[in-house]
Amino acid sequence: MSTVSQKPTQQLEEATVRFCGDSGDGMQLAGTQFTNTSALAGNDVATFPDFPAEIRAPRGTKAGVSGFQIHFSSKEIYTPGDNVDALVAMNPAALVTNIGDLRGGGILICNEGAFDKKGLEQAGYESNPLEDGSLEKNYVLHKVDMTKLTRATVDDLGLSQKQADRCRNFFAMGLVFWLYDRSLDPTIRFIEDKFGKKPEVAEANRRALTAGFNYGETVEAINTQYQVGKAELSPGTYRNIMGNTALAWGLITAARLSGRRLFLGAYPITPASDILHELAKHKNYDVLTFQAEDEIAAVTAAIGAAYAGEMAVTASSGPGIALKGEALGLAVMTELPMIVINVQRGGPSTGLPTKTEQADLFQAMYGRNGECPMPVIAAAGPADCFDAAQEAWRIAVEHMIPVFFLTDGYIANGSEPWRIPDVDSLEKTKVTYAAPLENGDDFLPYERNEKLARPWARPGTPTLMHRVGGLEKQDITGNVSYDPANHQHMVDTRAKKVSIIAESIPPQEVDGPESGELLVVSWGGPYGSCATAVHAAQAAGKSVAHCHLRYLNPFPKNLEQVLRSYKKVLIPELNCGQLRSILRSEFLIDVAGLNKVQGKPFSVGEILERIEEEVLGVGS
Repeated sequence: MSTVSQKPTQQLEEATVRFCGDSGDGMQLAGTQFTNTSALAGNDVATFPDFPAEIRAPRGTKAGVSGFQIHFSSKEIYTPGDNVDALVAMNPAALVTNIGDLRGGGILICNEGAFDKKGLEQAGYESNPLEDGSLEKNYVLHKVDMTKLTRATVDDLGLSQKQADRCRNFFAMGLVFWLYDRSLDPTIRFIEDKFGKKPEVAEANRRALTAGFNYGETVEAINTQYQVGKAELSPGTYRNIMGNTALAWGLITAARLSGRRLFLGAYPITPASDILHELAKHKNYDVLTFQAEDEIAAVTAAIGAAYAGEMAVTASSGPGIALKGEALGLAVMTELPMIVINVQRGGPSTGLPTKTEQADLFQAMYGRNGECPMPVIAAAGPADCFDAAQEAWRIAVEHMIPVFFLTDGYIANGSEPWRIPDVDSLEKTKVTYAAPLENGDDFLPYERNEKLARPWARPGTPTLMHRVGGLEKQDITGNVSYDPANHQHMVDTRAKKVSIIAESIPPQEVDGPESGELLVVSWGGPYGSCATAVHAAQAAGKSVAHCHLRYLNPFPKNLEQVLRSYKKVLIPELNCGQLRSILRSEFLIDVAGLNKVQGKPFSVGEILERIEEEVLGVGS
């Protein structure tokens, strides 16, 4: 449903909206529906959900605030936006924790009914900001009693007050849908699909959505509507996709293209659990998911699946990866192909379980006992998880090695348009098993090819009986060996196995001039902020280029040459300088860092400011 507005309409190139409220206010649903509708309208979109760390924080408190930010545009975008153009705050706690991100002159919509004495005290307000004039100085304030209006809208449906109040997020959705000229039709279809078995609930949500839309159209205080045109995206069929979903689908695709059954051994942990949830939905694609009793059982079960000759995956976050450490050494020693996924979050210990961070790079590189190298790759964004998952499996199979796959909370829970690929265009990973021996010779489980990969022998294959395990092996024969020279040889061989991977990965590309004043190097989630900031600096005439790394161990063969082609190198990381330390050690190149560990992604402005400092020669 869409109407022709009687109010003035202003054309915008892009806009950023944030819904925020209590964790039970349905802000994630509101944001997701607005995102899907914007994607269907042809906009390029990027999102940033923000979850409270506590499972059941007291209602109305700052600890329980949940948010969802959507950046939608008529041009290609890479981030969920820096400053917010329109903020919807469902209670005082949501207002006080989010108002700092609303730009000056931005639109502020507050649920006036929640700003009572108790709510104001919980948020730490000494006076009501909706009444004391403090907000009107800087923002376009709209006070809307969504609680009262929603209750009146559904009054005759026989719902309890609690049930009626659950519809407030749909009222807020409807109002913002009108504000940015979004169609209600996709969300009405969603309501019918989601609540069709409860007709009174479906009708209540539909009424609340429509009431919010009509409120925007009729109330005099809201006097302008905004429109954001379609983006010129590459031709194809698109859908909006979250990082964890894209990763799960990439794993399924890799398994199907290689003709293997996919096994996931996992223990639930934020923010990786949705990989388990998504894969569990797809048993029809020969996917087997195992929710283990703990992280150790999860990874060792995955090792068992790899030994059996199937596509083995384990997924967790930093604390879980720490528990998996001993078993990962077993995977390295047995030289079995598998994927180890770490969806990074704030640490150490339980840390900030719902916030993003990139502080597990050292853990992926070095977090096992002994000399125990593993290849490491990292996804650049939600959609890239689909392709990167398939690349991780290719490396694992071709080199008979466990592979670390890094994402983070920002990538996992964020979303963006994903062009659905032509399946026939996807590269297959060929899986080859050791064939039965016909000449009576003994099977040699650690005999190697040109990539130093040993044969993958499936249990039960005639004449291929062999032993693998955690004790050091004699090269070629696989017999247990305590010989000092053999141990040195095997340690060197396992390291060389990782370094050889550099021969089969593409050379590092650079966005911008091949040499110049400054190179910005990024990995993982900061890709979008770095790309946007560098493009802005280039448009301003700065000699700046951008280099984003997918392959972190080994590095691309030409990376040192790339780094030495610029006078300065800057690495923005959501840690205290881990990649910076590795690059300095590897190449003896002085590298500057832009680092923060606040549970929040970089803004474009933060990176652009540092770029300008470095180019002008005043950076630290």
